[in-house]
Amino acid sequence: KVVMATVKGDVHDIGKNIVGVVLQCNNYEVIDLGVMVPAKKILETARQEKADIIGLSGLITPSLDEMVHVASEMQREGFDLPLLIGGATTSRVHTAVKIHPQYERGQAVYVTDASRAVGVVSSLLSPEAKAPYTATIRAEYRKVADAHARSEADKQRLVLAKARENRLKIDWAAYQPTKPTFTATRTVRSYDVAELVPYIDWTPFFQTWELKGRYPAILSDPAQGAAARSLYDDAQGMLKQIVEERWFNPKAVLGFWPANAVGDDIQLYTGESRSEPVAAFFGLRQQLVKRDGRPNLCLSDFVAPVETGVADYVGAFVVTAGIEEVRIAERFERANDDYRSILVKALADRIAEAFAERMHERVRREFWGYAAAENLSAEDILREEYRGIRPAPGYPAQPDHTEKETLFRLLEAERRIGVRLTESYAMWPGSSVSGLYLAHPDAHYFGVAKIERDQVEDYARRKGMSVVEVERWLGPILNYDPIRYATIAAE
Repeated sequence: KVVMATVKGDVHDIGKNIVGVVLQCNNYEVIDLGVMVPAKKILETARQEKADIIGLSGLITPSLDEMVHVASEMQREGFDLPLLIGGATTSRVHTAVKIHPQYERGQAVYVTDASRAVGVVSSLLSPEAKAPYTATIRAEYRKVADAHARSEADKQRLVLAKARENRLKIDWAAYQPTKPTFTATRTVRSYDVAELVPYIDWTPFFQTWELKGRYPAILSDPAQGAAARSLYDDAQGMLKQIVEERWFNPKAVLGFWPANAVGDDIQLYTGESRSEPVAAFFGLRQQLVKRDGRPNLCLSDFVAPVETGVADYVGAFVVTAGIEEVRIAERFERANDDYRSILVKALADRIAEAFAERMHERVRREFWGYAAAENLSAEDILREEYRGIRPAPGYPAQPDHTEKETLFRLLEAERRIGVRLTESYAMWPGSSVSGLYLAHPDAHYFGVAKIERDQVEDYARRKGMSVVEVERWLGPILNYDPIRYATIAAE
C-alpha cells in the first residue's frame, strides 16, 4: 500500500498521477492525497492506512525543502517506511545530500521516472531484496554526497563586491530604449486556443509522459516511436475537442512600467518623471569565478542603471490556460478515466506555455514594439531566435519564488484573471506562466547557481526580510549550511 502526495504549497501533480497509474496497473494499492498536502496529513494517513511506502512529489523549488521537512518529521515520529522522492526539481544529489541524512530510521529513494517506480517499490517491499537494495542505495548516496561536496569545494566564488565589479558592461549611451505603447496594466479576458496551437512545444509534452526525445523525431524513433505516435494521436484528438468545444478560456494580464536598475535591483516607477517608485524586483548575482572575461550576471544588468539617465522600461505578465482545466480533469477522474485526466492536464500545461510564447511575440511586435519588424516562424520562436527574454521568479536567473508576490500585486493577477499564489508561491491553476519582459539585445537567460552568505545578508537587507527567512526560500542555492554557519558564529 502506497500513500502518495504532492507536498504542501505545490499544485503540480501530473508526474505523481502517472506514477500512481503505473503502480495500480501492477497491482499496488495507491492512496493519492492530491496536491498541497501538509506533512501532518501525509503521516497521519500513512499510520491510519498502515502504508508500506510514502511517495512525495513536487515541481517548484520550495517543495525540495518541504520534502526535507517531511523526512525529518518521519524521523522524529519514529517512522521507518521507505520514502520515495520524485518530481521535476528533485534529483539524486538533493535526495542524497539533503533528504537522506534527515531520515536515518528509514530510507529515502529518488525515483527518476514512473517506469522505475515499480522496480523500486518491488525491491523495497520484498523481504529478500529490501536489505541488500537499501544497503546499495545508502552506499550510493554516500558516494554522491562525497562527490558533491568535493565538486562544490573545488569551485571558487567571489565575494559579492568583486562579483558586482565583474558585472556585464553595456554601452548605455549607445542604446535608445523603445517606449511601450502603453504603461500600467492590460487584461486579456479570453483568447482563442486555435491561435495558440502552432506555438505548442511538443517535446516537453512527451517528456511529461517519460518519452525522451525531440519532437517530431521522436515519432519515428525505433524504440519509442510507436508509443509516441499513439500518445500524439490521442493528444491531437483531445486538442481538437478543446478548440472546437472551447473547453478552456485562456486569460492574461500584462503591464509595462518606466524602470531603471539600482544596483542589483530593478526599480519600477509610476510615471515618466521616475520620481515615484511603485515596486522593485530584487536581483541575485552569480558569484562563481568566471574565466575568459565572462561577467557575473544579474538580471538588473540588462536594464539601464538609474545613474545613466537612460529612460528604460520593464514589462511583466501572468497567463493561464484557464481554471476550466481543474474541473475537466476532475470530471475524468470521477469517471475513473485517469489517462484522459492526465492528458488534459498535460495539454493545459502546453497551452499555457504556448500562450506565454504568443503573448511575448505580441509584446515584441505590438505592445512594446521594440521588434516591430520581427517575422519569425513558430519554429523559430520555440528556438528563442528573438530579441529579449521573459525570466520568471523561481527559475535559474532569479531563483527566489517570493518575487512573484510583487509581480502578482503589480498585475492584480488574482482579481483580474483568477490566478493566485499558494503559500509556497506555486501558481494556481497549475497551467499558468508568469515572468518579466526585458528587451535589451544583450539580455539572455543564465543561472545564478550557488551563492554565499555575504549575498544572502545583502539581499535580506534590501528586501526587508530576515536572513533566516531568505535562507529558507533560497535553500537550494546556498553554498553553505545555515545551521552549521549559525553554530560556528555563536561559538
